[in-house]
Order: sequence, then C-alpha cells, then structure tokens
Amino acid sequence: MAGLGFAGVLALAVGTVCATSGCSTLNYYAHSIGGHLDLLRSAKPVPEWLNDPAVTQPLKDRLGLSQRMRDYAVSELKLPDNASYRRYADLHRNAAVWNVVAAPELSLTLKTWCFPVVGCVGYRGYFDRAKADAFAGELKSLGLEVSVYGVPAYSTLGALPGDFFSDPLLNTFINFPEGELARLVFHELAHQVAYAKGDTEFNESFATTVERIGSQRWLKERSTPEAREEYERYDGRRQDFRALTQKYRDKLDALFKSSASDEHKRAGKAALMAELRVEYETMKVNRWSGFSGYDGWFSRANNAAFGVLAAYNEFVPDFERLFEREGRDFPRFYAEVKRLAKLPKQVRRDALRQGD
Repeated sequence: MAGLGFAGVLALAVGTVCATSGCSTLNYYAHSIGGHLDLLRSAKPVPEWLNDPAVTQPLKDRLGLSQRMRDYAVSELKLPDNASYRRYADLHRNAAVWNVVAAPELSLTLKTWCFPVVGCVGYRGYFDRAKADAFAGELKSLGLEVSVYGVPAYSTLGALPGDFFSDPLLNTFINFPEGELARLVFHELAHQVAYAKGDTEFNESFATTVERIGSQRWLKERSTPEAREEYERYDGRRQDFRALTQKYRDKLDALFKSSASDEHKRAGKAALMAELRVEYETMKVNRWSGFSGYDGWFSRANNAAFGVLAAYNEFVPDFERLFEREGRDFPRFYAEVKRLAKLPKQVRRDALRQGD
C-alpha cells in the first residue's frame, strides 16, 4: 500500500499546533524536515548503484527494472518526466514513514490535522516508529481508536526543486513483486499530476486509478507470464480483502449512523468485528490456501483502520469512468482531473460523481 501522500514534507512541517498538549509544532517541524533530509542524503543516482561492484546482482536487476518502469511511466502513461525515482536509498528499516490515524469509538470518520498548502489530512506521518507510537498513545488517552502503520513510500508532489529533492526509490519497496512495484511507482508519480488541497479521498482515489490502469498495461505489454501469474495471485487476494472489508465497513457505518443508543452500537460493533474475523479465517482456508499476510490487519482492525481504507478507493469507479469519457487519453484525463482539483470540495465531488 502506497503512502497516504505524506504530501510535501515542508508543507506538513509548517503545521498548526498539535491537537494534544504533549506535541510541539516546532518539534514536529524539526522531525519532519530532518527525517526527509536524512532520507534524501542516503540516495544516489541509480547508475552509481549499477556500476558499484559491491552491489548485489539481484538489487541491480531490480533497479534496472525500476528504470524501465520509470521510462514507461513517461512514454506511455504521460506521467512527469523528472528526477523522481531515478535515485535509490537503503534506509535500513522496513518503512519510509509510519502514519498515525485516529477515529472516534462510534464513527469511521478520521480525525484530521490541517496544514498550510496541503490543507487538512487524516493522518500524521513520522520517520521514527517510537515517535509515532508515542503520538498514538496521546490520541488513545483522548478516547480515540488509533492505528499506526508503516508506509513504504510517500510523495512530495514534485514541488521541491532540483534532483536532490526528488523522491527516490527505497529499499522499503524495491523488492515488491513486479506488478506491485509498478503500481507504487505509478501511484506516487500520479500525485505529482494533480492535487486537491484538503481532499485525501480525491487525491488517493485518483492516484489509485492511475496505478491500476498503468500496472495492467505494464504487465500486459512489458512483463513476463510468470510476473503476470504472480500478480494475479497477489491481486486476487487484495480484491478479496477489499470486498470483505468494504462489506463490514458499510455495516459499521450504517450502525454508527443509526438512531440506536450508544450501548446498542457498542454491542453491535463488537458482534460485527467478531463476525469479520471469523469470515476472514474462513476465507484464508477456502480461497487463499492458508495465506496469512493480512493477519496483522485483522488482529488490529478498528474504526481508524477502516477509515484509512476508504481514502484509497472511494472515488476510483468515478475516475475510471472519467478516463473512459476522455477517450482513454491520459493528457485529456489529467487535464480534467486538474480542473476538478481547483473546484470547491463538494462541487468537485459532485462533478466527478455526476460526470459533469
């Protein structure tokens, strides 16, 4: 899963006062800037890695593959032609950042934090897991349900000048299966095409649409039968996961928005979460041959975790229809998305849904 758009570290770092007394704006500014600069300083141009005799051949192969994908993104998907993903860094950790998300006990609506430039977003990103966990603890003390999850990549929207500030390839995702690597690169580049301030669902759904269309084309035109088969297995499980979680997200949302008492809602929520986990275990056996890669998500599932999932997929069908209306022409599609991004939030969403 690509980042919920860490979306311009400089903009995030100039944030407003933290929601809790234990969090300092200045400290968050320093952490965000320092973490991002450390990441950038670790990056070197891909040719340097390819010419280094100490670099293993498997890593060189993956870097070479990434550059073919990067070229394809420009030539076929009409994504930005810049220095993004032309450098590589090994962070010696398994995530680029850790996002903290939170939601009330009886709602799936994520808590938001507002910043200049990017607007309000439903997460806080940290380069250090301990800091993320500490902030999560503060939010839990306020009675919120909290989720902390690692993000393999994030986008700075291509807003920072110069090759040094471009988004690099990272060890956190370079060894993803081929189809997944393509998805991530195309997704993060899409964030550089259009960005609607304070509308995470619009931004992530757009990037998800581009990644889906782009990765399908890449696998069909440039990949091997083995990679396509691997992707089909991986994506099949993802689709099952989405269908199952959407089913229970809808049930929880209906329960929380009903006129039932809070006591009834709490009981109903507990029953639904128990049903969810039983259905997941059954699906693992009957459809996935025991694959357990989603165990962590289901063991920690709460309102915040469900809230995050909606951000990536809510408007994907609408963007897919828009792509078809624009003749499956990427420049025309992007131009229309940019136009929509400039509209007021509700006008934008209505126009996207209605096709106006």
